[in-house]
Amino acid sequence: MVSLFWIQCGGCGGDTMSLLSADSPDVIELFETLDIELLWHPSLSTASAAAQNALIERLIEGEQALDVLVVEGAIIRGPAGTGMFDTRRGQPKKDLVAALAGRARHVVAAGTCAAFGGFGADGYTKATGLQFLKKEKGGLLGKDFLSLSGSPVINLAGCPCHPQVIAGALSAVVGGARLELDEFNRPLDWYGMTVHQGCTRNEYHEYRVEEWDFAQRGCLFFHMGCHGPLSDGPCNKLLWNGQSSKTRAGVPCFGCTDPDFPQPHPFFETRNIEDVPIDLPKGISRAHYLVYKGMAAAAAPERLTKRETKI
Repeated sequence: MVSLFWIQCGGCGGDTMSLLSADSPDVIELFETLDIELLWHPSLSTASAAAQNALIERLIEGEQALDVLVVEGAIIRGPAGTGMFDTRRGQPKKDLVAALAGRARHVVAAGTCAAFGGFGADGYTKATGLQFLKKEKGGLLGKDFLSLSGSPVINLAGCPCHPQVIAGALSAVVGGARLELDEFNRPLDWYGMTVHQGCTRNEYHEYRVEEWDFAQRGCLFFHMGCHGPLSDGPCNKLLWNGQSSKTRAGVPCFGCTDPDFPQPHPFFETRNIEDVPIDLPKGISRAHYLVYKGMAAAAAPERLTKRETKI
């Protein structure tokens, strides 16, 4: 049996809500199939405060095995590095997370806040991720941290993370499979592609058939701030509720899997210079883009330019 402890820090609980919405398998089937003993989860456990305290003491002392530690929410270090903005029994929760991480065979960051700091990374809470602060390696545990299995923190980015990504990552670590990670410790199985891949608006993007409003058929990258060609994630491969994604519903991708999420500029605007986006799709040179997109727009077929207005 594999032991798992889930702790929530500075966050909204969205990754828990995502996991509880999983249906193939659902969370109960997942834990039963993987033979996971859920030591603690704030939304699923019913143990008393005294029992929880005793459990944590056993974990820290090494008397209770800890196979998987899942951290949800950012690590709060404010004010002034004390961590006293987020406490448990009067002690900084950041210290508890560090102690548990030192005892865990695998450490998983569920969601962008736990991975990179998220919403509080630039604020007075001085939030950080477990092993990254945005794109900078380090975070709470330090750039050289390795769990007892020899793996760094596994970052399951997203706001929230897709339930199938959480389930898949848990299945891999429990089954002894070593996940191949990218430069930000995100598993390539789910973050080795851009959100743009699989987007139903790709043809509109190639011909630069642009939209200026929500819920239209065309591409949302050029004016509406869509991060699909910029961000890594499985959102158009693993559809939410098995049905849709932001771009399929006519809403720009927010780039919520990026280490720098949330961005400091408006979400629904594409920053540009003379109508050329400042941030170009991955792997595209600016010179080639200027030539190619002008030609593509001129060659756009009528079936795209004369599209119906609404989805």
